[in-house]
Amino acid sequence: MAQRIIAVIGQGDCDAATFEVAREVGALLAKRGCVVVTGGLGGVMEAASQGAAEAGGVVVGVLPGALPEERNAHVAIAIATGMGDARNAILANTAEAFIAVGGSYGTLSEIAFACKRKKPVISLGSWAVDPSIAHARTPEDAVRLALGEG
Repeated sequence: MAQRIIAVIGQGDCDAATFEVAREVGALLAKRGCVVVTGGLGGVMEAASQGAAEAGGVVVGVLPGALPEERNAHVAIAIATGMGDARNAILANTAEAFIAVGGSYGTLSEIAFACKRKKPVISLGSWAVDPSIAHARTPEDAVRLALGEG
């Protein structure tokens, strides 16, 4: 049976509180048996990757650059696209749902790609640009919503 693939998206630099929220989201997804996919770099992406890896999960990084070694230390599978921000379309095609933790314009573009593909997007302190975006207050709520559990 195929594992579920959930994206955790957010900006490449973040404060300590946002880092901890994203780390917890990654850990919770891994504990539920999900593959965690991120943009593979720092900030929210690194935090979610760290949480998932520490919980024994598989982490995939869809990198903007052409070099796999640009990934953060917690990415098990690096997909080096060499596509810059256009890699967000690959991420949107790969994941079945998206949890946005904080974020800036890159996160907004990922949300737009996901919404265009009619995939669930859960905002955890992130953009609220479409009525289809669900809002979560805690990492637990975000994971539950991403997995379609209410």
